[in-house]
Amino acid sequence: MSLPADAAMASTLLPPDAQLIREAISALMRSPDPQRPGQAIGQSKAGIYAFFDYDKEPVYVGQTAEGFAIRLGRHLMSGRSDAVARYILDPFEIREVALWSLPHIGDMPFRERRAALDPYEYTVFERLVNRSAFHALLNERTVPPSMIVDLPDPLVGVIVPDEVFPDRNHPDVRIARRVQTMSQLAKFISERKVSLGLRRTLATQALRLEEITRRRVNALTQVERHDGPERGDFDVFEEEPDGSLF
Repeated sequence: MSLPADAAMASTLLPPDAQLIREAISALMRSPDPQRPGQAIGQSKAGIYAFFDYDKEPVYVGQTAEGFAIRLGRHLMSGRSDAVARYILDPFEIREVALWSLPHIGDMPFRERRAALDPYEYTVFERLVNRSAFHALLNERTVPPSMIVDLPDPLVGVIVPDEVFPDRNHPDVRIARRVQTMSQLAKFISERKVSLGLRRTLATQALRLEEITRRRVNALTQVERHDGPERGDFDVFEEEPDGSLF
């Protein structure tokens, strides 16, 4: 139902696509924890998480010693995480989340959890770097080497509903969004003394941008070869103008 103009201006509702994504994240947090079925995954106090984009490409890995609901809320809903604030991670790019709940670590005193989580984070990080088409993730911080450990099966959830997916998955939207994020990250770097890791993140984003742009051009080239150029591809000038840019 549409609101009258004045009511629309005064509305405190989120745009529909943002609201649907928030609801999907909340629903995921209410899912049963595979390692502790009587508990919702959002209540798990310790674990590893990974984000994947619309091509199922791994993007980012992290650990939480305070709970999935808190940590993912900062990344994906409030924008209060360092990774989002520093333009390392764009929540718009995330379609799928994997959660490895580790209740035996969550039962430890808080101060002991981070060290206990390190081998699990390293194991997930190495697994996903090897799986990545770019052999790199967007993490600024290199996960310190540790022993490889056995992992439980993750809980995997899609946080972009079907109603939102077509618009967000459009390649031109994804390219534009990636250019914007990369530009903001480059500006952030140009104005501060930053880590080498942040510069690696920028280089990885450049690779990701080149790859999706190349796929887009290649796909359209195949369409043009098959169907011929679209009407909009012809010159708009009936005669070549003076001082042609070409």
